[in-house]
Amino acid sequence: MSSEQNQEAFYEKLNGRLHETSSWPAEYLYKFIIKSDLENLAKIEALFNNMGAVINTTESKNGKYTSISINVLMRNPDDVIDKYKEVINNVEGVISL
Repeated sequence: MSSEQNQEAFYEKLNGRLHETSSWPAEYLYKFIIKSDLENLAKIEALFNNMGAVINTTESKNGKYTSISINVLMRNPDDVIDKYKEVINNVEGVISL
């Protein structure tokens, strides 16, 4: 199975879980890890701009990586998944948790 197929299977499974566990619209917590780089952080912040998102960042002990937590009100599971895809497609080296 290719990584693209794995990714789509992951999103399908996530979509089902989100439908089962939440009433929509709902607050959703995104978590990402990036290499500490102001440009990539700015890209992620821009993707959530004007959404009322609360963004918290924490640098790793050695300052090499930054974890980003984003709490935002999302309309439905499809919007949650679309935002994951948007971040992955626009920010190099991002890891979503």
